Amino acid sequence: MKGLLTGALVAVQFLTVAPPLVRRDVTPRELGKAVAYFPLVGLLIGLLIFGLQRLLEAVFPASVGAAILLGVWILCSGALHFDGFVDAVDGLLGGRTADERLRILRDERVGAFAVAAGGTLLLLKFGALGVIGARPAALIAAPLLGRWVMSAAIALYPYGRAEGLGRAMKENSGWQQFAVASLFTAAVLAALAPLAGITATAAAVVVVGLGAWLLTLFTLRRIPGLTGDIYGALCEVAETLCLVTLAAHWPL
Repeated sequence: MKGLLTGALVAVQFLTVAPPLVRRDVTPRELGKAVAYFPLVGLLIGLLIFGLQRLLEAVFPASVGAAILLGVWILCSGALHFDGFVDAVDGLLGGRTADERLRILRDERVGAFAVAAGGTLLLLKFGALGVIGARPAALIAAPLLGRWVMSAAIALYPYGRAEGLGRAMKENSGWQQFAVASLFTAAVLAALAPLAGITATAAAVVVVGLGAWLLTLFTLRRIPGLTGDIYGALCEVAETLCLVTLAAHWPL
C-alpha cells in the first residue's frame, strides 16, 4: 500500500503544480511506477475543473467562464504540457536532421509554427468548452484521456534521448503500468458514458487513440524516439480531440 501511495503522490507531484508531496529525492523506479497513476491525476484535474465550472456558470456568461476555466486548466500543470506542445511543433517541423530537431526541441524560443499551432489549440479548447459547459463527462474525460495517452506513450514507445527524467520513466515502466492506467481509465469512462452517451464516449476514445497514434508515428519518422515535450504534446492533442469530439456530439 505504501508503494501504491508513493506512486500516486509522485504522479501528482510530477504532473501538477502541487507542492512537493514526497519530501525526498524520488528514485527512478518510483518515477516509472508513477506512470500507472497518470490517469488518476487526470481524473483529479477533471473533478477540479468541473467544480470550478459549476461556480463560474452561476456568475459569468459561458464565454467568460470558458476563458477562465481554460486558464486554470493550463495552470494546473504549470503549462508543462502546453509548453511541450509548442516546443514539439517547432522541433518536429523544423531542422533537416533528427539531431537538429532534437536540439530545437530543447530550445526555449518559439517560432511562427509554434505560435500558430498553440493559438489554434487554445481556440479549439475554448470553443469546445463554450459548447459543453458544466458537463462532468466531458470535463473529466478530456484530462483523463490526455494522461492515459501519456502513460501509453511512455510505456510502449522508445525514448529519444540518452538521459533525462523521461528516460528514467521509460526504463522503469512497461506493460504493467500501461495495463493499470488503461484499466483505471476504462473504469472511469464506463461510469461517465451514461452522462455523455455511449456513442459520444466511444467516438471520443477512438478519435483520441487514432490522433495520438498518428502523432506518434509522425514523431518517430522525424526523431528516433519520444521526449518529454512529445509527451506533453500528446496530452494536449488528446485533450483537444476529446473536447472537440464530445462538443460535436452534444445537443445544442
